[in-house]
Amino acid sequence: MPPTAPDHAAFTPHALDRVRAEAPLVQCLTNAVVTGFTANVLLALGAAPAMVDIPDEAGPFARLASGVLVNLGTPHADQRTAMFEAARAAADSGTPWVLDPVAVGGLPVRTKLAHELLALRPTVIRGNPSEIIALSGAGGGGRGVDSTHEVEAAGHAARTLAADTGCVVAVSGPVDLVTDGRRDARIANGDILLTRVTGGGCALGAVLAAFAAVDEDRFMTSVAAVTAYTVAAELAARGASGPGSFAVAFLDALDALDGAELAGRAAVS
Repeated sequence: MPPTAPDHAAFTPHALDRVRAEAPLVQCLTNAVVTGFTANVLLALGAAPAMVDIPDEAGPFARLASGVLVNLGTPHADQRTAMFEAARAAADSGTPWVLDPVAVGGLPVRTKLAHELLALRPTVIRGNPSEIIALSGAGGGGRGVDSTHEVEAAGHAARTLAADTGCVVAVSGPVDLVTDGRRDARIANGDILLTRVTGGGCALGAVLAAFAAVDEDRFMTSVAAVTAYTVAAELAARGASGPGSFAVAFLDALDALDGAELAGRAAVS
């Protein structure tokens, strides 16, 4: 039976508390544009970032990490090799790992890479609607890293992808969709300024990995991660005058986020 909103309201603050108490070590094989922002987001939440993304180190480290992010934003040759090392090691050792198929569909190298990584069974897939549709084989992708589809248009593709791979799929948009193929949740928090900061979407993949490390129900941890992230964005936007001040305020909001405010502001259905 699908969880109700009160279930999420209780679980999400609990998951945030566990992230802060356990400080999960998140290995990030991510794109060159967002490494600093992603690391700072994890630190603000209480997790520990590790940008270990070179061959011969990525695999062994994935066995030690609490969670792994594989983000295809700038997949140079060495990093592609490291991504396979990390994904295989994570799968072998039971480390949860997140696949973010950035700009998949329209670009041949990353599209092939994404499908090869998909065969290694990620724990969570995070993407915009066009990326999820393309990864499922139902479309050709968006405009570079920008989606040309609405979230609900990706609903069937997300559920099919989740059912076929056994993973959780998180589709980012004005109202985020999280599904494991059986359960759906929609999170109506967030702010448009999050889309005007480089790394706003990519860093969420790392947060999903951090939350996945603290509980085995990865549908619930994914809903909790998206909720915490987007509630912090709302809080940051209240005092921001533009994307620059928002980026700083967002890190502060993640650091200051408390369970009561998170439960009170969460818009999960």
